[in-house]
Amino acid sequence: MTSTAANPAISTAIWPGCEPRLLHQTPEGAEDGAGYLAAGGYRELGDPEEFLAEVKRSGLLGRGGAAFPLAVKLASVRESAVRRGLEAVVIANGEEGEPASVKDRWLLRNRPHLVLDGLRLAAATVGATRGYVYVSDPASAATVEAALNEISPTKAFGELVVSVYTVAPGYVAGEETAAIRAINGGPAKPTDKPPRPYQKGVAQRPTLVSNVETLANLPYLLRQGATAFRSVGTESSPGTFLATVSGGGRPPVLYELPHGTVLADLLDVHGIPTDQVRGVLMGGYFAGVFNAEVLEVTLDHETLRAGGSGLGCGAMSVLTDDCPVAVAASVLAYFGRENAGQCGSCFNGTAAMAAVAEALRDQVATTEDVARLQRWAGVLPGRGACGTLDGATNVAASFLTQFPELVTTHLAGACDTCRGGAFRAERPYAIEEVPA
Repeated sequence: MTSTAANPAISTAIWPGCEPRLLHQTPEGAEDGAGYLAAGGYRELGDPEEFLAEVKRSGLLGRGGAAFPLAVKLASVRESAVRRGLEAVVIANGEEGEPASVKDRWLLRNRPHLVLDGLRLAAATVGATRGYVYVSDPASAATVEAALNEISPTKAFGELVVSVYTVAPGYVAGEETAAIRAINGGPAKPTDKPPRPYQKGVAQRPTLVSNVETLANLPYLLRQGATAFRSVGTESSPGTFLATVSGGGRPPVLYELPHGTVLADLLDVHGIPTDQVRGVLMGGYFAGVFNAEVLEVTLDHETLRAGGSGLGCGAMSVLTDDCPVAVAASVLAYFGRENAGQCGSCFNGTAAMAAVAEALRDQVATTEDVARLQRWAGVLPGRGACGTLDGATNVAASFLTQFPELVTTHLAGACDTCRGGAFRAERPYAIEEVPA
């Protein structure tokens, strides 16, 4: 493990036997342009069509949460731009509104040239002449601005014009249509789909919105190719990913792992005995809270989906001393505060679910309250303009099904953990900011 100078509170760790592709194990802070160029960065692309085919062969999935195939996104934007006779736009989405995640901020603060190189390659693939790095973290914005000033735009980016766009932080601000709406001059809040960004995005042009970690994989693909990319990971979830691990009384650590790593093995390396684990908040706040049986799963999209969970943004918060019901209540309260306030189903639904969960935490809820929460968790998914309501229903449904004994204990007013001082947090398991 090494401590990063750009954020001393966050340590990074490489998985044993896994050659790092994204993490940069030097303690000096942000990688400079000269060092990145000397290591083979900003390599000439060649044929965009051939590179797109290589991205498709790699099976690279988005690292922002939805795990959508990047090649499909690239092809859709490229085809839409050609069909409409317009030049495309690319956005490196580093807003990272998920409080339990730190990976995007780390990349932007420490490896800005890797992100810019990935943005450049995506732009060349779709035929874009305008690019944005979209952030809410001032330290990330400053580091990227400095990186842009270090290199010759003509040499590195050709006709692509790149700028940094900064917004106020918020859980919904990183949703792709929120990013487009903000850059177009509106609030950083989601809009209804269709049209989707590849159809009409920034200035009504076909737009690619891709997470910065996703884009940071493209320079490796250009240098090494799809076969090397797939040399670690699983068939359906190839490559490595960045995992933010917090909770359990341990300092947070950012790991680079191959997909398919067993969660119990990760926690063993992290220093949390598995027999102390009561549960795990998976995928940041989005994928739900799960009991200790989740320790045996492998960290890949297909396995977690099959088990009713998800990898999401790669953030995992471990519950040892905290009551999972109380943690779920805090997460639902966060969703109630952070929703965009645009969709009645989300605005009212998140507030109602949070109220029941908090009453259950405080051991004053009734069986009728729990029945209502169960019903809402089943009927509300898919009703919002973005994924916030879905995330809230995931949390509600998961704690009810994963911890039925604890629910019964709370209904009976017999949870000793909560009686001794229930877990309450405005931003549960947030990775705290420190000066860059």
